[in-house]
Order: sequence, then structure tokens, then C-alpha cells
Amino acid sequence: MTQGIKDYKINDEFEGFMLIKEVRKGIASNGKPFLTLIFRDKTGEIDAKLWGATPEDEEMYQPEKVVKLTGNINEFRGRAQFRIKTIRIATKTDNVRISDFLETAPIEVEELKVLMTEFIFEMKNPNIQRIVRAFIKKYEEELYIYPAASKNHHAYVSGLAHHIISMLKLAKQLCELYPSLNKDLLYAGIILHDIGKIHELSGAISTSYTVPGTLLGHISIMVSEIEEVAEELKIEGEEVVVLQHIVLSHHGKAEWGSPKPPMIKEAEMLHFIDNIDAKMNMLDRALSQIEPGEFTERVFALDNRSFYKPTFEDK
Repeated sequence: MTQGIKDYKINDEFEGFMLIKEVRKGIASNGKPFLTLIFRDKTGEIDAKLWGATPEDEEMYQPEKVVKLTGNINEFRGRAQFRIKTIRIATKTDNVRISDFLETAPIEVEELKVLMTEFIFEMKNPNIQRIVRAFIKKYEEELYIYPAASKNHHAYVSGLAHHIISMLKLAKQLCELYPSLNKDLLYAGIILHDIGKIHELSGAISTSYTVPGTLLGHISIMVSEIEEVAEELKIEGEEVVVLQHIVLSHHGKAEWGSPKPPMIKEAEMLHFIDNIDAKMNMLDRALSQIEPGEFTERVFALDNRSFYKPTFEDK
């Protein structure tokens, strides 16, 4: 396996290519401008300062650019930071691609597609199944590329589909434990609940919020789109309203972004499943960056807590 940035230790020398994920401008105490550059590869991220940045530097070093770097890994306020010795934009002769540096879901796209089809095939309600199939067909390309967020959980290529499939796997087990759950409704809610992020987010590279995403949000976007798709399919009835409610309420509370709290059993369960999968993904990613016996950095989305990685193995 190729070594990535997360495999480097403090004081290690580095020479290689990285993708610029984000750029922030700043002014140093001496009054001179600098750039904070966030670099990334498939294994993780690291930030660096480009001191005395010129206007030409600001124009040259932009997000989604691949750069050739030399330098070493320093420690600053308890975090690894890259100290730049040399930096230049990658050229065609370097034979590198942006996709070489993007973190991807741990499951291949083709497998995600097969699993999605299998779960949809389990649905018995024809109206619910038709609505879900219409969305899968409509967003077939984007669904398997987009991340599930700009940061925090499943924030990588194919993260949206990976999040959905992980939730469906949880739902399948919970439906066996609690057979009173409406499997069709729960599965459909899981598949549809975050598809609005295809409109909310800019894409898998340097993910940011779009204007509709900022002004409307993925929840309201999706609630409207469910109604539109149902009208196109000439589907009327309670299924449509209930699906809209499940999407509308999946964040659980108004202060977390849901205009309505869950008022249907399947909506309540979807909220719990969504929360479990998002938090476990964040924890796994944070813990993968440290060695046994160490604490993670504080994870803002998890109440700003740090987590310990035990030294003993699970036999």
C-alpha cells in the first residue's frame, strides 16, 4: 500500500504530491500576507503556512490544484503541520490526477449499486418502490460520486451512497428485531433522506455549499422534490406525505435542522440510525489517525470530545 500523509510522523521529511483542498488568506504579526493551505491525499489532511505570499501565489495556489512539495512534518499546538520548503504546481509530465488524492468509500461503487438494488427489491409497496426507483434513476451518476457532507461524516467520494447502504444494513437488522416496523417506509426514508445533498453540496472535490444549499438546505429541497416526482408518476395517497415527513424530521429537532420532530415510528428509527452511522464514521476516521494508547484531537461534531484508543486487542 502506498504511504500517505497520515503515515508520516513528526520530524519526517516529505517529498511528493498533494491536492490543495482549501486556501485561507491571513496577515502575519509583521504585517505580511500569508496563505494557510490545507493539503490532502487519500489517507488524510494536513495544513501548512505559505509565508510572505504574493498576489501571484494567491492566484496560483487554488483549491483543486495538485502541487509538488518538499518539506517536513512539524508539531504546532499539538497537531501535525507541514513546513514547506519548496512548492510548485504539478504539470502534465508529473502524470498525476486529482482522483489520486481523494479519499473514497471503503466499498467499490459497483458493490454499492448491487446492494442498493437488493434493498429496493425487498420493498413490497408499489408506490413507495416506484418513487424510490425514480430517484435512483434520476441521480444515478451523482448518487455514487457525492460525499454525504462537506466535513465530519462520510465526507469523501461515494460517501453519500456508503452512508445510505450502511444505514440500510442497520435497518435490516432492526426490522428483524422489531418486526412492527414498516420496512418499505424505513428503507425508502433512508435512501431518500440525504439525496437533497446532491443539490446542497458542490461535489466531491473541495466540497462547499451551493447557493440553494445555503438558502434552502437538503431537507426542504428533498421534500419538494418528493412531491414533484410523485406527481410525475401520478402517485397520490398517504405514502407521499409520510415519506415527506420522514425526510423532514430526520434530524430529530428544530435546533438540529428539522422543521418537524419525528411523529411516525419509522421516522424516529431513521433518526437514530442516521445518528449512529454518522457518529461511528466520525469516530472510526478520528481513531484511524492515532496509535493505541493515544487520544484523538477533539471532535467538534461529537460535543468537542477527544476519544481514547485502547492498547489491548479484541481477541
